[in-house]
Parts: sequence; structure tokens; C-alpha cells
Amino acid sequence: MIWDWLLSPADPARAHDVGVALSWHARTMVLGWGVLAPSAVIAARYFKVLPRQKWPKELDNKTWWRWHWISQSLVLVLSAIGLGLVLVSEQNTGAAILHRTFGYSVLVLGLFQALSGLLRGSKGGPTSRAADGSLRGDHYDMTLRRQLFETYHKLLGYITLILMIGAFASGLWQANAPKWMWIFLSLWWLGLLFVAFILEKRGWAFDTYQAIWGPDPSHPGNRMTRLEDKVQAPRSSIGPYSKKRDM
Repeated sequence: MIWDWLLSPADPARAHDVGVALSWHARTMVLGWGVLAPSAVIAARYFKVLPRQKWPKELDNKTWWRWHWISQSLVLVLSAIGLGLVLVSEQNTGAAILHRTFGYSVLVLGLFQALSGLLRGSKGGPTSRAADGSLRGDHYDMTLRRQLFETYHKLLGYITLILMIGAFASGLWQANAPKWMWIFLSLWWLGLLFVAFILEKRGWAFDTYQAIWGPDPSHPGNRMTRLEDKVQAPRSSIGPYSKKRDM
């Protein structure tokens, strides 16, 4: 009985018949924007310093960075496939105005996010010196360009995630998806929020600058007030459950 209820569409007055192309459009978008995109955000915010990493002796662990950019690159590939599938679908009638608005907004912002990475400036610092051998770099010096990039990139990323939820909800309704899909995606997102809440409370959100170069005040970024510097001062030691600062 419960199984029949789970398989039944959300709106009993309408049929759930989306065709092959639209069904695979939904699968690619859920995989990309529902799984890979939020995991990339979680990796970037909470895993700059790994639990067993001996920070600040061990610096610049790039695990989070590799996961972030690889995942986001796959999201763009899946988005292109999903867009192609919806454009060739015979059942793409153009009636899903709300879903189209959310969907195209997410795609445009996702593209802007990818392109913004090209504007982040140079890195600099001891491990990525400038051509003249100096430590100068937009990130190491925390230039205005770098600060603006970090503010923009972070803010736009969270806005995209919010719009993505609207795209999923409107898409499920337009397709009159079975109840189990609504329940599964709702539990998935609640689970992601719960994980983020726990990691935030345990202090896993860590400043990118200090994850790369440490808390030494000799580094210029540790001696300045940044655009988003609203948290406590750096600490000299860190553990997976300690309070840490994030930007």
C-alpha cells in the first residue's frame, strides 16, 4: 500500500509522462546540481584543512581544491547534456515557464561562476612566486581584485544553490513526479544542511588564506582587514573540532 502511494504522482489529476529525453534531462541535472554542486561547496568550505592534517606545519592541502573544480567542471558538462536533452524533447512544449526561469537562471549563474575563476588573479606566495622571483600575487597580497573575487564567487555560489532548489521543485511539479522523488530529494537536501550545520558548529570552516600559508603575521593577508573579515582572529593551532576562522 505504501509502495503504491510512493509511486503515485504528486497531483492525481495529472499523468506522469515525461518521455525519455526529459527523464534523462532530470537525471543529469539532479546528478550535477543536486549531488556534485553541493558537494563541491561543502568541500570548499569545510575541507581546506583535513582532520588528520598537522596544520600549520602541513599547509596548502589541495584535496578540497581538486574536488571543487573537478566537480564543478562535471556539473557544467552534465548541464550541457541536460540542456541538449530538453531542447530536443518532443514534450518540451514551453509551458513550464517557472521551471524555465529557474533553470536558465541556474545555468547562466553557473557559467558566470566558472568564468569568474579566470578573474581571480595570480596566487603568489612562497610556493607560487611571481616571474621576478618575488612573493607578490593577488591572493598572497589579498589585493582588492582578490577580495572582490572571493566576495562575488561565494555570494553568487550560494544564490545559485537557492535558485537550484526552485528549479528542482518546479521541475518535479511540472513533470508531476512520483511522491518518492519529492521525499528523496527533500531528505537529501535536509541531510546536506544537517551535515553543513554540524561541520559549522565543530569549526571545520577554515580561512583559505591561512589554509594555504598559515597564521604567521608576516604574511600580508594576515595583517589586514578583509571585506568579509567578521570572525575571530587566527589561532596558532587547529583541530577538527576547534574554532576556526573562515572567509
